[in-house]
Amino acid sequence: MKRKFFKSIIIAAGGLLVFAACSKSFLETDPTGTPVENNYYRNETEAFKGLVAVYDVLGWQGNAYITKTGMADAASDDHYAGGGSSTDVSGLQVMSNYTVDAATGPSAELWQKGYAGVFRANLLMEKLPNVPMDENKKKRFVAECKVLRAYFYFDLVRLFKNIPLITKTLATSEFNTVEQADPAQVWALIEKDLTEAIAETQLPDKLAGSETGRMNKGIAHALLGKVYLWEKKYAEAAAQFELVNGIPGASNAYGYSLLPNYADLWKFTNKFNSESIFEISFSSLSGGTWDCTSCTEGNVLNVMVGPRGYSPTPGAPDYYSGWSFLPVTQSLFDALHFDPRFNATIINLDSLEKNGIAKYEKGYMNTGYFLAKFAAKNSDRTTGGGNVELNFGQNLYEIRLADSYLMEAEALVRAGGGTEAGSRAYTLLNAVRARVGLNPVSATIDNIMKERRLELAGEGHRWFDLVRTGDAATVLASKGFKAGRNEILPIPLQELENTKIQQNKEYGGTK
Repeated sequence: MKRKFFKSIIIAAGGLLVFAACSKSFLETDPTGTPVENNYYRNETEAFKGLVAVYDVLGWQGNAYITKTGMADAASDDHYAGGGSSTDVSGLQVMSNYTVDAATGPSAELWQKGYAGVFRANLLMEKLPNVPMDENKKKRFVAECKVLRAYFYFDLVRLFKNIPLITKTLATSEFNTVEQADPAQVWALIEKDLTEAIAETQLPDKLAGSETGRMNKGIAHALLGKVYLWEKKYAEAAAQFELVNGIPGASNAYGYSLLPNYADLWKFTNKFNSESIFEISFSSLSGGTWDCTSCTEGNVLNVMVGPRGYSPTPGAPDYYSGWSFLPVTQSLFDALHFDPRFNATIINLDSLEKNGIAKYEKGYMNTGYFLAKFAAKNSDRTTGGGNVELNFGQNLYEIRLADSYLMEAEALVRAGGGTEAGSRAYTLLNAVRARVGLNPVSATIDNIMKERRLELAGEGHRWFDLVRTGDAATVLASKGFKAGRNEILPIPLQELENTKIQQNKEYGGTK
């Protein structure tokens, strides 16, 4: 029986507080059961647990092993879907070869995640006015919810374009009458949520210690800059990023700085480091098992991208044998081959095998090259029980400082701000290059986009960059990308049954 995710999410978020077992710094709570919503939010403790529930959606991973990062990597020119066969995790396969339609692909998982976050944020914001607690804490909770709701809507509108705009909890009678909004209205709400959160004095500038991982003004400015970049509001984008970036390579108001050693970014234990702006938490201690793969707090990408059947000789790298998803294309290999970031980004298993250092099984669309940034090692194995494969704990960067530098540089060049703007763009671009020992280059769009590909390889940005710049149709033509269709995903088929939601016209609908 098909399940309407849209309806089930509304019920889950509007009627029950379903809390996962979080272990994410400030998210360390241990609620039990599923309290009925109308008996909840009686005090600050319960309101805080409601806030935890909103944050928890950030790290959701579907039962079908679908994540935004994995989907975007598979769809890009830097990776193939890989895995064990042409049907292994079909949601990645149909993105990699562009045969995605309303009945297949990652749409259902990504739609469900986005709206779960939206509905939980809406619910808490509605309940907070009547919670007996400190008013300044209420304001902070609301500001955090607005940043989170903006983030969820940003992903939804980028991925699906024609989406419902829900800003309040819905009654049962409204479930099947929700209609899609003009995308411009969604973008306007995203901007409004972020600007209001930034203006709220109770939203901290930066965080440390037990509060690490909560929303702050640095995240809000960086996310708003990214939103403006997507909307081609380049001057506005540059202004937001400048607040985050400060003096490139030196100081800024939020204490961010590039890590001196690029490879340190990918150490599983190096969480919330100085380069991290917006980071999504995972844990190796949740004890996740095969009984509920979506319940684990571990990062499923860590086992997915590892080489299949890895068999090392003594002294070889101690990679944990994985499932060979997202093998690196020859194109990315060639682009990075002589770059200082190569070894931190790509595992050359083909070379290790030819030199008798290790053996591995050849998975689907094997190239011999694997994504080192996320590949788990035996030294990263969990000590918290559960199935090892489901409990690796590397966090994911949603936005980091090098990314923010390059987005500001791009915005400045596209805005055409003259000599001063060009000089700052040059400094931003080359601060990223200098970190890895590369010589400076001129701040052209081509150089900036090339740097984004190399610096951020495998982190889920490349496909989105190609789509927003209009380059996807050319770059991805060999993979089957069709202009005017594959820039967005189809609305999940389940959401069209007995509702007013219409399929995107790119996929045979009328919207």
